[in-house]
Amino acid sequence: MVNKIGIVSLSSGILGESFIKHELEIGKERLNKYGIEIEFLPNALKGVDFIKNHPESRADDLLTAFKDDSIDMILCAIGGDDTYRLLPYLFENNELENIVKQKIFLGFSDTTINHFMLNKVGVRTFYGQAFLTDVCELSNEMLPYTKKYFEELITTGKIKEVRPSDVWYQEREDFSENAVGTDMEKYTNDGFELLSGKPVFKGKILGGCLESIYYVFDNTRFNDTVSVCSKYNLFPKLEDWKNKILLLETSEEKPAPELFRKMINTIKKYGIFDVLSGVLVGKPQNETYYDEYRKILLEEISNKDLSVVYNLNIGHATPRCIIPFGVDAEVDVCRQVIVFNY
Repeated sequence: MVNKIGIVSLSSGILGESFIKHELEIGKERLNKYGIEIEFLPNALKGVDFIKNHPESRADDLLTAFKDDSIDMILCAIGGDDTYRLLPYLFENNELENIVKQKIFLGFSDTTINHFMLNKVGVRTFYGQAFLTDVCELSNEMLPYTKKYFEELITTGKIKEVRPSDVWYQEREDFSENAVGTDMEKYTNDGFELLSGKPVFKGKILGGCLESIYYVFDNTRFNDTVSVCSKYNLFPKLEDWKNKILLLETSEEKPAPELFRKMINTIKKYGIFDVLSGVLVGKPQNETYYDEYRKILLEEISNKDLSVVYNLNIGHATPRCIIPFGVDAEVDVCRQVIVFNY
């Protein structure tokens, strides 16, 4: 049972900006209704500019949250684009490894990189939701599917199984106070889709946002992502991916099909698709490029024995489930379920 949540801004500092104060208040009220104490780590609310210019302060917050035994769960405010900058402050002198302990860590998007950091030091984490995007949802309640998994995590500390959502939502464009209490348009969801391979497969899951993973291998966004990530051996070695399941999902930037193909090919060159037991792919936001991405996955993943499952409700398409990393999982597309064995 989670009694206290520590909220961290490890990527973007938007949580500290005045224009989202109404969202912040909604989130605080919802967590308080669960009887959960909330602690915003010292730098979490210092705003976009401070957070951008002080990666060492972001790293301090993460270390503080792990050191504080009263904090049961570390919840990321939101994603962003440069959390790789925390690497030197967490790994130069084994800072993270020296203090880390197993506790709930939840986030998605650029937080993918933080999941890889924690994977390096043996911590099992949870992927798929964040404070601002999910707990602070502007509807009168958290989205039912999202809420179900969040409640399971805060009450049991685990996720037992994941099934598809019955619906998916058109993303909000208005996050102002005027949008409080308004609902998003929703559509029928089709469930898990097997693109290739066997419908049943097993393995521990790791992965996240495709763009975040791509920038580990490519300097398009920042000129030092490749050198920094490689210096600290962020991305697991090929042998460490053997019999694992890779999770991939795309961001709200809705990458054009040409870029999607390039990103898939970049990780393909690493050799990863030759050693995995399966791949899980999230629904693209608003189903933009749904068919194009599907076609590219079929064309570029040349290992046709590899199980590839599409259309998971995870990451940047709402609603969102939560997927445990580092836990034995069995995917069964026939039964439309992923079961986790702790």
